[in-house]
Amino acid sequence: MKNLLLITTAVAVLVLAGCGKSEPTQPVIESVESLVANPERLKELRAQCKADHVRMGDAQCQAVAEATRQRFMSGGPSPYANDPVPPPAAPASPPASADAKD
Repeated sequence: MKNLLLITTAVAVLVLAGCGKSEPTQPVIESVESLVANPERLKELRAQCKADHVRMGDAQCQAVAEATRQRFMSGGPSPYANDPVPPPAAPASPPASADAKD
């Protein structure tokens, strides 16, 4: 009987120890590369960082800012690259003057 009480108490202690508070998990921070590839998610996170920077955290908001910068400054082709641009006009020649001596 004494052994049964000891075993029951040990099991109860182990069960209660397993029910204790766990460490809060760190939020998953989305990478700059994934945000550059997914503009809709980037837009969503930019709005969240603007609304509540403290809750989002500095690391995530910095990744959002860097992804925004990379998308804005990307070295891709310009949307204006194929616009027809006329060549500059030749400079006008000076008018011939009537007072010119030959």
